[in-house]
Amino acid sequence: MAGGGEEAATARNKKVVLRRHVTGFPTEEDMEIVDDTAALHVPAVSTAAVLVKNLYLSCDPWMRGRMSKHDDGDVVPAPDFVVGEALANFMVGKVIDSAHPEFKVGDHVWGTSGWEEYTLITQPESLIRIKNTQLPLSYYTGVLGMPGLTAYAGFMEVGRPKRGDSVFVSAASGAVGQIVGQLAKIAGCYVVGSAGSDEKVHLIKTKFGFDDAFNYKSETDLSAALKRCLPDGIDIYFDNVGGATLDAALLHMRKGGRVVACGMISQYNLEQPDGVRNLMTIIPKAVRVEGFNVGGYVHMYARFEEEMVEYIKEGKVVIMEDAVEGIESAPAALIGLFSGRNVGKQLVVVARE
Repeated sequence: MAGGGEEAATARNKKVVLRRHVTGFPTEEDMEIVDDTAALHVPAVSTAAVLVKNLYLSCDPWMRGRMSKHDDGDVVPAPDFVVGEALANFMVGKVIDSAHPEFKVGDHVWGTSGWEEYTLITQPESLIRIKNTQLPLSYYTGVLGMPGLTAYAGFMEVGRPKRGDSVFVSAASGAVGQIVGQLAKIAGCYVVGSAGSDEKVHLIKTKFGFDDAFNYKSETDLSAALKRCLPDGIDIYFDNVGGATLDAALLHMRKGGRVVACGMISQYNLEQPDGVRNLMTIIPKAVRVEGFNVGGYVHMYARFEEEMVEYIKEGKVVIMEDAVEGIESAPAALIGLFSGRNVGKQLVVVARE
């Protein structure tokens, strides 16, 4: 039940706030931990808000773009973070108080919230109640949350796989890449991944079931590596990195191939982005290069969740998470994404319950 008097309880509310807008490679010093307090009730004046205790926070590369200051008219996927205010991203949380008829105290939900211990969500229509509480709740920051839906929509709807296709996935051990590769195997494809360490290459092949993989950091010629692993070419390239890897992959696309442009993490911290030199190859081979935003596929979520839960229960999709404890660890975890420090889906455990 929502509402409360002035004597209502409060709790400490640590936040990760942006200290300054970022140019170039971000650092932990661009963020700071601030102690605040939160009222443990929805204000009586609110007609539909929900108060959530954040349990798990998702770390995702796309947050980097929001840390910079953009000019009016720039095309950005989401508004810039505000200096002095909490960062925001996807979370898993527990409803502490609610003035919304669809959410009850004790419900577990996932959606967008501040990077803090408690968030008052004034537009809870974007929250999704978690039904499969028999699975680890943290999965809703990854395989059953935004990264999982990104992988599913990007590969199945944009990539449009056919049995026997040859698939290449960059950043293949990450939150999206690991799911794409496993969906590709379920679809009957031959799958090759790239990653930034020998440990991750081993993981890709032994845990996620990729047919082959290579460490792009130890390859002197990315085009030669792709030729070695995919001698007959690539039908679907699921691109998470952009840059030199995208340029090399374009040389090996087969006729009618599809490039799924999901992310370009190699470019996020560059003041002058890399150009693409091999784009002309898409013309004679009729290659389709398509970018997408997961926000355009939210209507598929129920279907995706049902299908993915079955894959997890059947052991067809396995998960690797990289969890750090405490909201104080969040800045380092986020920065680590851009050097490849994480192994699997990066998340922050704020509280267990």
